[in-house]
Amino acid sequence: MGRGRRSPSTASADPIRDRGDAAIPERVADLYNHHRPHRSLQHRATPATIYHARPNASPPPSDPDAHHRVRHDRVDTTGKITLRHNSRLHHIGIGREHARTHVIVLVADLDIRIIDAATGELLRHLTLDTTRNYQPTGRPRSKKRQTPEPEGSRVSNVLVDHKRARGG
Repeated sequence: MGRGRRSPSTASADPIRDRGDAAIPERVADLYNHHRPHRSLQHRATPATIYHARPNASPPPSDPDAHHRVRHDRVDTTGKITLRHNSRLHHIGIGREHARTHVIVLVADLDIRIIDAATGELLRHLTLDTTRNYQPTGRPRSKKRQTPEPEGSRVSNVLVDHKRARGG
């Protein structure tokens, strides 16, 4: 080989380990994390102090008797979905504006969330009332269209007209 050329094995070697002092990175990490105070941390604490002071992330405690399930469903043409609970069907009103919308139903015992599958929007959140088959939306019902009655067609008008005719 020519002058100034290294073999591939020596070019990728770690210079610290070549010197035989493999404990230097561990000592630097220990000094940095456990002994050296940091100005950016509260009370000039060390990173290890801050790390151990925080609670570990963990899932929330869950009830082992709780029943959880996820359903993919579609709202019917009248704006309702059907859900079975304790062998009984319950009809949950969502609204006619969501007819034929694909939804994801998250059930945790009696707590139900209905989410639009396309947008992720929460359509309804309710606690199932097991005493009722239909779970209304809670919005006021729309007034039925009333056709105007012709003049004098009501019973009260007939009586008034009859009294007038008799002179009373």
